[in-house]
Amino acid sequence: MTRSGMGLSTRLLQAWQRRGPLAWALWPVSLVLGALVALRRIGYRQGWFASHRVPAVVIVVGNVVAGGAGKTPTVLALVQWLQQRGLSVGVISRGHGRQTHDCREVTADSQAHEVGDEPLLIQRRSGVAVFVARQRVLAAQALLSRHPDTEVIVCDDGLQHLALQRDIELCVFDDRGVGNGFLQPAGPLREPWPRPVDLVLHTGDHPAFAGYRAHRQLALVAHNGHGETCALDALRARSWHALAGIAHPERFFEMLRGLGLDVQQTTALPDHHDFRVGLPHRPAGLGLICTEKDAHKLWALHPEAWALPLLFEPEPAFWADLRQRLDAALSSRPSLRTS
Repeated sequence: MTRSGMGLSTRLLQAWQRRGPLAWALWPVSLVLGALVALRRIGYRQGWFASHRVPAVVIVVGNVVAGGAGKTPTVLALVQWLQQRGLSVGVISRGHGRQTHDCREVTADSQAHEVGDEPLLIQRRSGVAVFVARQRVLAAQALLSRHPDTEVIVCDDGLQHLALQRDIELCVFDDRGVGNGFLQPAGPLREPWPRPVDLVLHTGDHPAFAGYRAHRQLALVAHNGHGETCALDALRARSWHALAGIAHPERFFEMLRGLGLDVQQTTALPDHHDFRVGLPHRPAGLGLICTEKDAHKLWALHPEAWALPLLFEPEPAFWADLRQRLDAALSSRPSLRTS
């Protein structure tokens, strides 16, 4: 991203947090988006557009604001919880940032530019079947064709992808909440809020409204591309160049410093950044540390880089609510067992 592009993006993100002059200037344009969103929903409701149901329970994890809000950590936590219940789980995603356009399965040998960094992280961390496609319906159908015993499909993003019918909708928010409450481009909203969803999960420290909360922290053991591990005490014994190509890189840097790491230099990169285009200069003597999401791309060039996984745990009440909804969804499908 160019410096001018970064500046425009930063200015727009700032404008989305309040109803200032720029937001109001863009507000008439946002009315057009609002009309299109409403018309699209009516179209699916009336059957003008095809909506497909697949023979598995579908849980959609999404958000209504632009940018990352913690969807992928939520997906990983859901997959682990479902596996612990003895259910066969698969994940589908569009695969943001990939340079391919087909429907394909994500494997441990896939490359991030082929399948997207988040689907690759999900597959390598969880080991479940993961498929990517621009149309989530195609991804779900391909997954079930290859893995017909799948009982639950978790859709990473796709709250607005109404062509795929879903049983449970989970909307994720960070501390931005809904910003200034305007639709894009005057605000961050992809669609009007509030809207009906089954569960709301806040991944930040200061929820803007009611919903369940999740606790997040960095792991105390880092990994590198050689398969080695490094404990927190050893990480604190040296100085670091930290980089992050995620939606809110400054949060990662703050968490590193909160663990007592000596972060001498930081590099904030655009979300889904392709490290093959090059890295900024790193002063001699500084170790390289990054997010787990970035690591699977960075290790191809710098396997000595260390990555700290994000530990993510929603509150117990969230799981209790989800369990009731999931049991109801499973029992409504005679072909799927309950557990």
